Amino acid sequence: MFARIRVFTLTALAATGLNSCQSLLDQSYQPTVAPSSNPQIVEEVQKNDPRAQMGAREHPRIVASYGGEYKDAKTERLVARIAGALTSVSENPSQSYRITILNSPAINAFALPGGYLYVTRGLLALANDASEVAAVLSHEMGHVTANHGIERQKREEAEVIASRVVAEVLSSDIAGKQALARGKLRLAAFSRQQELQADVIGVRMLGEAGYDPYAAARFLDSMAAYSRFMAVDPETDQSLDFLSSHPNSAQRIDLARSHARAFGQEGKVGDAGRNYYLDGIDGLLYGDSPEEGYVRDETFLHAGLGIRFDVPPDFRIDNKVEAVLATGPGEVAIRFDGVADTQKQSLTNYISSGWVTGLDPSTIRPISVNGMEAATARASADRWDFDVTVIRNGEQIFRFLTAVPKGSAALEPTANVLRSTFRRMTPQEMASLKPLRIRVVTVRPGDTIATLAARMMGTDRKLDLFKLINAMPAAASVAPGDRVKIISE
Repeated sequence: MFARIRVFTLTALAATGLNSCQSLLDQSYQPTVAPSSNPQIVEEVQKNDPRAQMGAREHPRIVASYGGEYKDAKTERLVARIAGALTSVSENPSQSYRITILNSPAINAFALPGGYLYVTRGLLALANDASEVAAVLSHEMGHVTANHGIERQKREEAEVIASRVVAEVLSSDIAGKQALARGKLRLAAFSRQQELQADVIGVRMLGEAGYDPYAAARFLDSMAAYSRFMAVDPETDQSLDFLSSHPNSAQRIDLARSHARAFGQEGKVGDAGRNYYLDGIDGLLYGDSPEEGYVRDETFLHAGLGIRFDVPPDFRIDNKVEAVLATGPGEVAIRFDGVADTQKQSLTNYISSGWVTGLDPSTIRPISVNGMEAATARASADRWDFDVTVIRNGEQIFRFLTAVPKGSAALEPTANVLRSTFRRMTPQEMASLKPLRIRVVTVRPGDTIATLAARMMGTDRKLDLFKLINAMPAAASVAPGDRVKIISE
């Protein structure tokens, strides 16, 4: 959570909060599946492949857009082991690869020209064995081998200008965002044949490396289930996720299975690598990272900033890199962010300094929020009414913007919940706040799916999420000695 935002218009709040955020990435970040192994420094990769200059140019921005690199020696060794087995059977064994695990809960993986391969920790959390991650990696290696990144780049150049406006400024230009969305659709349509080609290459690599060749189809099924799970919340922004950029269809899954049949019968060929994979992801960070704060039910907490607040009942919080968003009944939307308090001006002057459009100056008034200096005001834009509340705490100014349809009676009650619950965290609260992680547990006698799911944390849909991360069908059961994933501190 938190970006360096100088200007924010209230029309953008309504568009962002109610229709879900547009991705802030360049079109060159259109994901495709992917990691690799044999980690190498950038200079060595560039030395081996001049095309990697393109990847090197985009690499820092991809890492920044996905929350930085995820550093964990055990997980890195796991991914390197998987990708190393694939490199030797790739169509271009001399190709050098650089793999980066991205510190993002999004489920994604993709490749850049020259052997830059990326996988998110969110994807690693969803996968259930090494062959599924190998399917992702081999698919992305297929993109690199087939030079799809170079071909895509030629078609993206016209789109990049528009997308950079979105990437570098929190744009309120709805027309610009619509143009960006249209560009994404064009690129997705263009890349469908490339995705199918990479599927063919990937399944062949899977089988030849000794992995279960049916893992590609199996993981496509898991990602489709994940997409359905997330779609229950229409406000969820999946723009950073795999299925937003990879065409997914029953036909594609069927094709992956048909290519796998060349290696033998399903369930009787290849190594899934489940046990060593589960060992490798036990303890993997899940969901929000400490640097971005945590969402716990209807509360947002950030130990680094030392603050917390609640949203009203029935609201859903979405903690994004650039801001915390929340949406609730009646098309009510909340945005929370922070900026450095560099000028030390009064907060009433700060509200009127030009960053709020549609502001009604007569409504600006100073207030106190749990002992902290604050100010509030009202504004209107298009068909929305807004409450603007700013709070000074140390070197930061925190900002709440609440949007409701014009005339809605929900504006004041919603803003009051935010103001009344925003406070500094106690040292005890900060010390006790722990991130959620993937924990691998062994099923004991008497355990059932229901009792195991009850141990899940960080979600109010415990049973559904438990089945999702363990790829369990509706009628599944567990037996003593089985190993399963749960989410807990």
